[in-house]
Amino acid sequence: MKFKTHQPKAMILAAGLGTRLKPWTDHHPKALAVVNGKTLLQRNIEYLQQYGIKEVVVNVHHFAQQIIDAVNENNGWGSDVKISPETDQPLETGGGLLHAASFLEGSEAIVLMNVDILTDLHLGAMLDFHFSKKPLATLATTNRITSRYFLFDKNDQLCGWRNTKTGEEKSAFPLSGNQVAKAFSGIHIIDPKIFLLITQSGKFSIVDTYLGLMNTNAILSFDHSQSKFIDVGKSESVKEAEGLF
Repeated sequence: MKFKTHQPKAMILAAGLGTRLKPWTDHHPKALAVVNGKTLLQRNIEYLQQYGIKEVVVNVHHFAQQIIDAVNENNGWGSDVKISPETDQPLETGGGLLHAASFLEGSEAIVLMNVDILTDLHLGAMLDFHFSKKPLATLATTNRITSRYFLFDKNDQLCGWRNTKTGEEKSAFPLSGNQVAKAFSGIHIIDPKIFLLITQSGKFSIVDTYLGLMNTNAILSFDHSQSKFIDVGKSESVKEAEGLF
């Protein structure tokens, strides 16, 4: 399905060290972990193609050349894939996005996603939601159990963050207890004007950017709890993913 009137660009975050996916990542990047004969990177590039998104940036650091070679050998699996190198260190989600800003110019929206997640989330519906509501960012969320949650108010507006293991909470105002805790799925749709609002530099998490901007900008939840979803960040997850995809 192709989104009717807008042509977003996408960025796949693939620079991380993938320490949870050892021993594979002792010799390979997590992006090239294989699920049923296809790498995670190929699967997510083809996932984006289902919605007409063929301009993709991939950031690289850990075993970067292996990813570059795979993209070149497969002609981007049919997409126009640009590489954003993070030579000195991985810059995390926010730093990686900011570093790749020049590749993402001219897009009405940026689909940002982690390479190690697989889902059948209807991205077209999420794009429709984003363009109708016009927030700064739309975050894919589910009701699954995790240790770190985004907190949303009754209007699905981001208002905080919670780590249930450490008890740490971040919010711009005292939380009332009426907030809804949602697990983040690692997929964002972002208005490019965020580049004018980011105050951080270097290595930083976009979560901190969102928490700093949520009082003055709409950052909304898009629930897809009925979708298939798996984080293939751990070795044992690969076998589970093969049962789903």
